[in-house]
Amino acid sequence: MTTLLAAGLAIAATYFAVTWAISVRIRNYGLLDVAFSYGVAILAPMYAWFGPGVPVRKWLFAGIGMAWSLRLGTYILVRVLKHHPAEDARYRTLRARWPGPLQFLGFFQLQAVLVAIFSLPFLFAAFNAAPALSWLEIAGMILAAVAVLGEAIADLQLQAFKRDAANRGRVCAVGLWRYSRHPNYFFESMVWWGAFLVALASPWGWVTIVCPMLMLYFLFKVTGIPLTEEYAVKSNPAAYREYQRTTSAFVPWFRKASARTPGRSHRRKA
Repeated sequence: MTTLLAAGLAIAATYFAVTWAISVRIRNYGLLDVAFSYGVAILAPMYAWFGPGVPVRKWLFAGIGMAWSLRLGTYILVRVLKHHPAEDARYRTLRARWPGPLQFLGFFQLQAVLVAIFSLPFLFAAFNAAPALSWLEIAGMILAAVAVLGEAIADLQLQAFKRDAANRGRVCAVGLWRYSRHPNYFFESMVWWGAFLVALASPWGWVTIVCPMLMLYFLFKVTGIPLTEEYAVKSNPAAYREYQRTTSAFVPWFRKASARTPGRSHRRKA
């Protein structure tokens, strides 16, 4: 297992070094988000191919991971290409802090380590020799699959809302967005709780608790909810603060009574 993990880390490091070189060339570090999302689609099937575990377990789970990875990566890639050569505000801020590309190389390699960490559940499942799926694995796969679908629906609803010219500048408070200010983030988190449940059925699989916990940290403390809401409030303070008052921040839940309909603002995954 350690040999395959080391190989996965080496592949991730090479993959992110190439992504860094391309990003420097086109002067857009937004490709890092695309590369990170696609990372699981590279490592999960590799672990399933070389792992000695039961085929139905490792390939079914790898398939769910690839579905999440390819769907999200392609979604972000389309967004980056649509706005290119403009660069995400996060990376413009980092450019001011790190004027040279070599500092970014280290940052890209940190993402390689993170991808290797988030691929651990698939590695453990690929080495699980139990002949049949446990109830824990079945529950985890169902949770992860439903979460992949939920995140896709949330993104599609937001896209449809933005395409309607009548909604220009307004808060998206329809569909799943009516019950959570960040349904995409909520389902993103659920993907990794599902992956943890699957891995938990494998020896030492409990160590993969780091995956959902890291994801929650990123969503709540780093580039997820804080930055998204900061930009939204700046765009339209009154409307978005009303949306904050009436709508759950994360877990979809019933709305509080509102005296007004949310007005102008802007929303999207950071």
